[in-house]
Amino acid sequence: MNEEKNQDSAPEKNGAQSNSSKVGGDIYVQDATKSFGVTKALNGVNFKANFGEIHAIVGGNGCGKSTLAKVISGVLPLDKGKVSIMGQSPNSPIEAQRAGIATVFQEVMIAEEATVYENLFIGYDSFFGKKLAHRERVEKAASIMLELAGEFVDPYTIASQLSLGMKAWITIGRAFLRNPKVLILDESSAALDFDSTERLFAKMRALRDEGAAIFIVTHRIAELVRISDRATVMRDGIDVGVLAGDEITEKNLLGLMTGDKKISTASEIKATPPDSVSDEIVLSSKDLKVWETGNDINFNLPKGEILGVTGLDGQGQDNFVKALAGIDQPISGDVIVKQSDEERERTKKDYTRVENLLDAKKSGIGYVSGDRKKEGIFPNMSIYENMVIPLYKGKQAKTSGGFIGFIKWMELNGIFDWEVERLSIKTGPKNNLITSLSGGNQQKVMIARAFTTTPKILILNDPARGIDVGAKRDLYKHLRNFVNDGGTAIFLSSELEEFIGLCHRVLVFRDGSIFETFEKDDINPNTILEGMFGHTKKNTNGSSTSVSNDTKVSKSNNLQNNHNVQKVSKPSNVQVVDFSKKLDQKDKIKIKYF
Repeated sequence: MNEEKNQDSAPEKNGAQSNSSKVGGDIYVQDATKSFGVTKALNGVNFKANFGEIHAIVGGNGCGKSTLAKVISGVLPLDKGKVSIMGQSPNSPIEAQRAGIATVFQEVMIAEEATVYENLFIGYDSFFGKKLAHRERVEKAASIMLELAGEFVDPYTIASQLSLGMKAWITIGRAFLRNPKVLILDESSAALDFDSTERLFAKMRALRDEGAAIFIVTHRIAELVRISDRATVMRDGIDVGVLAGDEITEKNLLGLMTGDKKISTASEIKATPPDSVSDEIVLSSKDLKVWETGNDINFNLPKGEILGVTGLDGQGQDNFVKALAGIDQPISGDVIVKQSDEERERTKKDYTRVENLLDAKKSGIGYVSGDRKKEGIFPNMSIYENMVIPLYKGKQAKTSGGFIGFIKWMELNGIFDWEVERLSIKTGPKNNLITSLSGGNQQKVMIARAFTTTPKILILNDPARGIDVGAKRDLYKHLRNFVNDGGTAIFLSSELEEFIGLCHRVLVFRDGSIFETFEKDDINPNTILEGMFGHTKKNTNGSSTSVSNDTKVSKSNNLQNNHNVQKVSKPSNVQVVDFSKKLDQKDKIKIKYF
């Protein structure tokens, strides 16, 4: 049955093979079936892989690829079928770990109140003893984070103080510390920028060359094409084909994922930003500073614009958009927004300052976070409640009866059904917990929640993290419709291809402030990437952004190194001293040894 579907759905001349015809190799899954209630996540999947290769598992949201990864790693038991890894069938994460399998899951799973080194060594020891002394752990933690993150990270830093990208490095480092024979990476690069992803790929290739099998689950098609030796494509819970070598192209992958032989790639679609920008300024910043060492940010956002924001991980762009949305307080300066008609009538002022989240909400600013686990979903609530919860209370509430607040369920049901349909969210029963959805569908619910509030300015902080290419195209279409209907959008992303044909301007951040602004024909991945690394061929002197010349001179002097940071040397100013071997006891501080 699967074989027939493989042949029917594969694009012509793509050379796609079927896993169903033959199951073998060092690692294989045979006739795997897994259901969650009425939803069949896996419906007779056949999968095979070999050691010494990087094997991608790709497909749309809800196709079962993350479920397959969890089955291989022993997290989920199969309802039917067989898993074999070097002749073993792990039935739990402990058994998988003993078999040499390490998995980095889609969600960034860390203990927020634990230190970096404690998070790295979670699950490392046996019940009866420790494999490494405390000092060895700290030194090894510093070494692996330096190698992966490209910068020194204090092993004693509390994890909650780190950025999302650095937290992702902790989960990845945890897997690499185990020297795995099989490494499974489920959307592990979703929270990483371009530079960080290249370091991860270099580490993956080195591990592959040592003979390990590496499985990568990702929605980033461009990354998949660069890194994969083979790719298994899934759709609706079944495997629909395998591509290898030169067959792994964007067009072949999209054709198998969608079943459409004539689908166009992003490069074939010559899109241009919508003609929606007006002269009316709806948001601006005055002498805004988001870093102590950063420069003042002055910019104007006209109505109808889609403004792109990017930068290498941890360069202040996240602080910037959160300050605009009223979530984080800036160091200094003001965020000024044009008030809604109701507020303007009440205050007799056209503009007001945004000092907190309530001010932003009153002024019609909506916000979508890419960190759905920490800032997005309510895990103990249903899919339905997660989407419509902003409509329970406030001036947009769908209630009646004054302060009693009788909820108008018919209106809420209509809004829910409309958003589910237009964003193509695979929900199952709407009363299920939102955690029952795949990560991509959870992210769609967060985007739908923002649209339900009918914002005038929509701020999206990496909203496409973890959603498939089809959902991304739908999101871009909805953003175009949103600005054509009078809205304005700010779109932060680390995937540079997303800006092409969508954004009117792109702001590139370095060192906590705007380093460069790109417009029109200058918006392409290569020029933006140059700006991200501090090397730019253009100087934009537009009225909407201002960065002083002194700022650019100082930045260019500090940014001589390019992004080839694969070989990072240990800081020379760090020294470990064993005071127990010191003979001179005078003026010595007593310390506790570890």
